[in-house]
Amino acid sequence: MMKMGLRAQPGRSYRSFFNFRLLCSVSLDFLFVFAMVATAGWAAEAKEDLTALSIEDLMEVRIESVSKFDQRLADAPAFVTIVTSDDIKKHGYRNLPDILQSVRGSFVRYDRNYHYLGLRGFSRAGDYNSRFLLLVDGHRMNDNVFDQSAIGNDFILDVDLIDRVEIIRGPSSSLYGTNAFLGTINIRTKKGKDLKGLEVSGEGGTFTTYKGRLSYGNRFESGLEILLSGSRYESQGDQRLYYKEFDSPSTNNGIVKDADDENYGSLFGSLSFGNLSLEGGYIRRQKEIPTAAFETVFNNDDTKTTDARAFGDLKYRHQLPYGVGVQGRVYYDHYYYRGDYIYADSADPSLLVKNIDKAQTQSMGGEVQFGKALFGRHNFILGAEYQYVFKQDQLNYDTSVYVDDRRRSKNWGLYLQDEFEIFKSLRVNAGVRYDHYSSFGGTVNPRVGITYTPFERTILKLLYGQAFRAPNVYELYYQDPGISQKANPNLDPETIRTVEIGMFQYLGFNVWGTMNLYYQRIRDLIAQQEDPKDGLLVFQNIEGVVQKGLELELEGKWTGGFRSRVSYALQRTEDKKTGTGVANSPAHLLKLNGIVPIVSEKLFLGLEGRYSSRRKTLGGAHSGDAFVTNVTLFSQNVIKGIEVSGSVYNLFNNKYSDPGGGEHVQDSIRQDGRSFRFKLTYRF
Repeated sequence: MMKMGLRAQPGRSYRSFFNFRLLCSVSLDFLFVFAMVATAGWAAEAKEDLTALSIEDLMEVRIESVSKFDQRLADAPAFVTIVTSDDIKKHGYRNLPDILQSVRGSFVRYDRNYHYLGLRGFSRAGDYNSRFLLLVDGHRMNDNVFDQSAIGNDFILDVDLIDRVEIIRGPSSSLYGTNAFLGTINIRTKKGKDLKGLEVSGEGGTFTTYKGRLSYGNRFESGLEILLSGSRYESQGDQRLYYKEFDSPSTNNGIVKDADDENYGSLFGSLSFGNLSLEGGYIRRQKEIPTAAFETVFNNDDTKTTDARAFGDLKYRHQLPYGVGVQGRVYYDHYYYRGDYIYADSADPSLLVKNIDKAQTQSMGGEVQFGKALFGRHNFILGAEYQYVFKQDQLNYDTSVYVDDRRRSKNWGLYLQDEFEIFKSLRVNAGVRYDHYSSFGGTVNPRVGITYTPFERTILKLLYGQAFRAPNVYELYYQDPGISQKANPNLDPETIRTVEIGMFQYLGFNVWGTMNLYYQRIRDLIAQQEDPKDGLLVFQNIEGVVQKGLELELEGKWTGGFRSRVSYALQRTEDKKTGTGVANSPAHLLKLNGIVPIVSEKLFLGLEGRYSSRRKTLGGAHSGDAFVTNVTLFSQNVIKGIEVSGSVYNLFNNKYSDPGGGEHVQDSIRQDGRSFRFKLTYRF
């Protein structure tokens, strides 16, 4: 299997160490900008007291993804960050990685093919985001071969169609089953009533990048609501990349030309009437790989990956007698992957061989859920879910067939959730779920959350949760002697247990503060190892890792559109057996997000700064720390129906790298320098 990783290459040493002076300087800069925005907000606030309204907004936000029933964000048994469509527009976020990198404790690694999410200091090379659950309106988007949650330009939804992103930290297997391990990301889409007509959007930017979108949405007097949208994206990428590891005459002196292209086309639609709603989407994305991953030929633009995804989800909601609410849905999912990898022929290096790596999966399933409030103090949820995967195929071939594995599987789960209000200021949320897989059997995962509000503006939370990740088809059954890899059908699921305590505190002047401490322990971690008996690579359950950390955040909202958020994460993730820090784990993350209205309701300045301390690479070196600044000017309401924005990313052209994966010769992979984007949207 070429997609998921070979043995790590020997590392190169890099000049890199954590600069405490830089961290302090950046911290002061962040706080200074926050104070400037806050001062402007306080001055504007003198005209009209919005304190009560701001508190109401922050405490009364409703969310379903944490407990599968509508509840206040303040009462949810988790620490959640919400990024709205307004944030996306005014900060110039181009894709889901831009959004996710803006929130506290998160970081993203990009290897010029896929994006990989890390949270709370953990992102293992080769896991393809399988330890996160990605949802679109509650529909699971992780595929059924690699468990991949696609967050890059292979994500199925155009960011312009996002109403809000809910990032839920910690385990949620008590509700969602597998993959809700380190966190859950739920994307809530816009509806037809949000567009109220036809919308056209176009954008262009660095690397000869163009994107267009055409959308229509409306809600009619009959109650019928519809949204249809299509997007197309083309980018030549960086047309000249340099990798010193290949700096020799035989490999073009380390220079890659015209091998970073990317394109995709996507469709999305939703339809609702009465108690029924239907939505579905499709995307096909192709990306050239310029890094010569998996020992492919250097500087060859025919090495590339193709990913295609499609889903359909039909939901029904109804209120039965005696206050019993029922929800049901049926769904279909499809995923296709193809990798074209160009190799030099072993007998005659002047000849090239194209190796084809494929995976395809199709599944269908359903879920039913009942809810009822009892005794004025309990909110009960009882649910069941079933999934049948009728196609799980893996194939690898060139002049010979190396892998041809075709399977089917099924799994089902039962869950129970209760929110109990002991008294007005104290709530207990408890849940448990049983899952059964045809591959390994059953597993039980509980969660308990206590929310206490001793004062009107103080919220305390104590959380405990357990989650699991089922071994996927690739880890269980992929066997290719050609790359020295064998199957292991006896893998057990990996598990995580989390204890977390935190507080929300209103600090005055419409500023909220958040502090949370967490301890997480992962056991039976699934990792690719070399079997000393035969020297073959095989996925095995190893002892695991321990995560512990502190997260701090200040967030303010003021009249006129002033907003600011500053966060800091101190985190430590270490191998449980050796006690050493793991690869790709920054100890410090510092972030600033601010929106400043320049002309009221018409022109806004979006500011974003991200600092990440150095990360250990697989080769034992470090990738170095990074400070990235993004700036966006966003205009609306100047001409009716028109929105215009211009963004500069990595404003100061900071040169930084992300750790490479086991499939790379490069220990670290250089990221893009300064780039820009111009965007125009017109609503008819």
